[in-house]
Amino acid sequence: MIIVTGAAGFISSCLVKELNLRGYNDIVVVDDFSKTEKNENLNGKKIVAKVPRKDFFSWAELFKKEIDFIFHLGARTDTTEFNKAIFDELNVEYSKRMWNFCSENNIPLVYASSAATYGLGEFGYEDNHEIPAKLKPLNPYGDSKNEFDKWVLNRMLSEAEAPVPPFWAGLKFFNVYGPNEYHKRRMASVIMHAHKQISETGAMKLFASHNPEYENGGQLRDFVYVKDVVSVCIYMMEKKPTSGLYNLGTGKARTFKDLAVATFHAMDKPISISYIDTPIDIRDKYQYYTEADMTKLITSGYTKPFYTLEEGVTDYVKNYLSKHSYF
Repeated sequence: MIIVTGAAGFISSCLVKELNLRGYNDIVVVDDFSKTEKNENLNGKKIVAKVPRKDFFSWAELFKKEIDFIFHLGARTDTTEFNKAIFDELNVEYSKRMWNFCSENNIPLVYASSAATYGLGEFGYEDNHEIPAKLKPLNPYGDSKNEFDKWVLNRMLSEAEAPVPPFWAGLKFFNVYGPNEYHKRRMASVIMHAHKQISETGAMKLFASHNPEYENGGQLRDFVYVKDVVSVCIYMMEKKPTSGLYNLGTGKARTFKDLAVATFHAMDKPISISYIDTPIDIRDKYQYYTEADMTKLITSGYTKPFYTLEEGVTDYVKNYLSKHSYF
């Protein structure tokens, strides 16, 4: 039995679909299913049970001997939310309970970390275990993810020899885009916003640069297609390389202008891009460059090529956004 938390959300619902495509159907999904807008993401997926997030640990005590693997991808992911208590509860304390449950019951665990932990990139983007203690994330979301990473690493170094999962991986997701993010609204990927704007107006507005080192549209991100993300998740489950933190991007930063141009091309529309000021509430916490160092994942044995930005955007636009369909 495979557990997927945050299962009605963006990445997790795509993971459930990919698991199904690879023949894994004994899946239990965990989430706050009261948010009905997200539940469409699970339509047509093969699962054996839905467990409300608040009930998971009492349920898991009854079925722990049947659980083979846990993907703990559920989290509060809103980078514009500044109520630290929300992140402490959902992203830190709940994750600690999950880690302890897996440790006590010898269950392998993959959990979602984030590139938001890297802040402005002052210490680079290498996924070694010495960096988390130095990092300065730009918002409470990034803080919560880094706090849990640090807690995990401290457990691994503890002289008390506390139990740990037989295998674990914390995946530092970079800028993930792709199907099943209709419910994310403001926090949806720029591609989804671009498709909507271009469909309605024939044009696309991007954030202007407020950093003299970057031209308008020249801000750089490591955009990674969700189909690659879930492929890596399943690789971790099947191959179980060395436990640890792993970056999950493409290893190649691209500009927002590249992304917009790829979207226009995928929609067969003429290019029309203008620039607006970055909102004040995120301007001083805005990353101008992220690029995953993918050495650790590649040397662990992962060999599948990643979608290029153009390939991923084209698949997303033509096969999902243009049809309002789901993966």
